[in-house]
Amino acid sequence: MSKTVIYQILPRLWGDNGSEPVPNGSYQENGCGKFSSLDDEFLGYLKTLGVTHIWLTGIIRHASEYSCPGCSPSQVRKGRAGSPFAIVDYYDVNPYLADIADNRIDEFKLLLNRAHSYGLKAVIDFVPNHVGREYGSLGLSHPEYPVLGAGDDPSVHWKPENDFYYYPSQMLSLPVDTGFREMPAKASGNCFSPAPGINDWWETIRLNYCDFHTSTWDRMLHILRYWAGMGVDGFRCDMVEMVPPEFFTWMIPNLKRDFPEVELIAEVYDRNLYDKYLNQVGFDILYDKSGLYDTLRAIVVSGASAKGITGNWQGLGALQPRMLNFLENHDEVRFASDSYAGDAMKAFAPLAVSLLWNKAPFMIYSGEEIGERGTDAEGFSGRDGRTSIFDWWSPASFRRLNDYIHHGKGLEDKESHFLDRFRSVMSLASSPVFSEGSSYDLCWCNDHSPGFNPDRHFAFLRSYGGKSMLVAANFSSDDTVMRLEIPSDATGSGSCVEEISVPAWDFACKQMFFH
Repeated sequence: MSKTVIYQILPRLWGDNGSEPVPNGSYQENGCGKFSSLDDEFLGYLKTLGVTHIWLTGIIRHASEYSCPGCSPSQVRKGRAGSPFAIVDYYDVNPYLADIADNRIDEFKLLLNRAHSYGLKAVIDFVPNHVGREYGSLGLSHPEYPVLGAGDDPSVHWKPENDFYYYPSQMLSLPVDTGFREMPAKASGNCFSPAPGINDWWETIRLNYCDFHTSTWDRMLHILRYWAGMGVDGFRCDMVEMVPPEFFTWMIPNLKRDFPEVELIAEVYDRNLYDKYLNQVGFDILYDKSGLYDTLRAIVVSGASAKGITGNWQGLGALQPRMLNFLENHDEVRFASDSYAGDAMKAFAPLAVSLLWNKAPFMIYSGEEIGERGTDAEGFSGRDGRTSIFDWWSPASFRRLNDYIHHGKGLEDKESHFLDRFRSVMSLASSPVFSEGSSYDLCWCNDHSPGFNPDRHFAFLRSYGGKSMLVAANFSSDDTVMRLEIPSDATGSGSCVEEISVPAWDFACKQMFFH
């Protein structure tokens, strides 16, 4: 059984229109990637990284400036391209992703078929907490359910039958003037106020679920069945803590009754709720943002003790194999950015821990494998260490990688070197000892071992089928030679001492032979 490796990509960032994008540029100026951009060569490239799932972010139709026959631009959006999480039609895909807008659903189905032909599972976003402010303004592409809010009573703040929350007799006050008018105001996705702030999700409206079965529940299940029936293999469920867990407890078995193989990944941040959402609510996988991600970032950025890695897995216990480990995603700053490590080559120590320490699935964010730094000032998204999800944009490193994938050239020397090393580390994860093996933390018995600093080093064993691999990660700026004690309960025979040389900000791995 191979290790689950998810590759997250915003397809609109993957186009190469042959020119440098213009900050705050229009679709016509900067162009964007298409479903067809994720072609055979690209999908074959993902297989060389050991990828098993492709998470296609920004597929379902959202608020955007894009217009085409029958497609009007949205007034209320963040950036010119718009947030992928301000959905305006749950049953449609973004027309800007299609070569021919009217054929967009068919072109998406072709992408699903291509992914499946390469043995890749396709994951898309399910955004259950909120919709774009102009949801349904163009009419829904699926006629079975009326537009959300069509039957609401806006004279009250809340009632079980309403789809939204209202502020009777109060006009919506947005932090930017878009010319959009909403009376009465509806609550925004992340705040209950008729006047959301500039840092709020002001372009969205919060849905009313209650903690008991309503028509909203039925509509959401119908949406998931619609996409699963099309061939989507999994859903990354956005901000599930903002939706009553009772909904998911009801929805998941109902969805899996018809689609038993579908996978559900939850974005959950409260570690105290991890067990609940996995074992009671029923999700398959959870983000471990508040656990291993935050731990590794604190070690790299703030000099926190590497002992936190041990504390993290001890706190997770049996939940650990169902966490999704990662160093980057669309919400977080790039590892190589000035806000994180400032140097992509420092990634290999945390990568070894995040990828190799346990059986948990691992996620790659597109561009991470070549050390993308997120230094562009794209427009709505300034130079913040992230790759914009709001602008029409194509990072120069993406264009070079695209050239490399299709023509075998184009990467800068440092990018090529980084990719080769990244790919070699990913290949380790595909071996049974790392995908299936047991884990043994060696730090507890090496506090005082020569060359081992428990605050800057982490060492462990993975064992499977009589084979063991020793891995040692070095989170310091100094090369080191560790003399590690390996106790008898780890070897299955007698204890031993093993010496391993680990470069600064790197890791070393060697096969062990125990008798």
